[in-house]
Amino acid sequence: MINLSMLKPTGHLTLGNLLGALRPMAAAQVSPARSTCYYGIADLHALTVGHDPARLREVPAEMARLLLAVGLDRSTLFIQSHVPAHSELSYLLECTAHVGELNRMIQFKEKGRNRPSTRVSLFTYPALMAADILLYRPTDVPVGDDQRQHVELTRDLALRFNRSYGEVFTVPEIVTAPAGARVMDLQDPTSKMDKSRDDGGGTIYLLDPPDVVRRKVGRAVTDSEVGVGSVRPDREAKPGVTNLLDILAACGGSTEGITTYGALKAAVTDAVIAELEPIQKLYADLDPGDVSSVFASGAEVCRRATAPVLAAARTAMGLA
Repeated sequence: MINLSMLKPTGHLTLGNLLGALRPMAAAQVSPARSTCYYGIADLHALTVGHDPARLREVPAEMARLLLAVGLDRSTLFIQSHVPAHSELSYLLECTAHVGELNRMIQFKEKGRNRPSTRVSLFTYPALMAADILLYRPTDVPVGDDQRQHVELTRDLALRFNRSYGEVFTVPEIVTAPAGARVMDLQDPTSKMDKSRDDGGGTIYLLDPPDVVRRKVGRAVTDSEVGVGSVRPDREAKPGVTNLLDILAACGGSTEGITTYGALKAAVTDAVIAELEPIQKLYADLDPGDVSSVFASGAEVCRRATAPVLAAARTAMGLA
């Protein structure tokens, strides 16, 4: 079984990334299905919007160390731009895609349509995502609701290509991703904690020191209810409190004896610090040169794995 995940380096990794994505990725390495895990840093996807080149060099380097620090050392780790097949197959799939179907992509509607400065790469982003998937020939792709439309397009492109040029691609089935913890912003608990958002104090980063974690959790939004029973989950009426309870549970903490918001925040703080401490220690101990070697080896593995798929697609389309 092939397990593939890509992380876009648009910001520093967060507690939400850890609990919602990185933990399931680590678990897949030791699953009974004995998955072959490919985990990539999708730096090409970060070019679809305005970016700072220096930051684009900095963030993937930090992310690479963190992926090892959280325990993904049993996987094939790579940086997307170091595997040229991703870019080349993306163009071949663009030559298969239709303007109308790309125009219907929700992400393009929300971020780019009718804006003169929108980059063409944002419009063709789904073709690159399709290439990311099809190169590794997975039989199924676990997705959340936010990516389902893109994976449906991936299936459509694969089917159209196979009909037009011959059976080259494995057409993956869409399966519902296992539910990881859904961590919300501490200042806006109706929105996900997101590495791409400007941090107004609501995002806990994996490298935040204990005093910063303590300050952010201490300032987390709750509500005005007091008294017995105020510390309870209610996603509609008490999103801030519910978010703190979810974080506490995901970090292995207990609500036993907690009756006030102050006590809840103290428990969440302790649990989060305990969760991050070993990751931060491993991160500090990792030699950047060793990390680069791991990712260079991973990229070589990916180049070998993707070469037959790209070659078959080129030949099928008539390219020498």
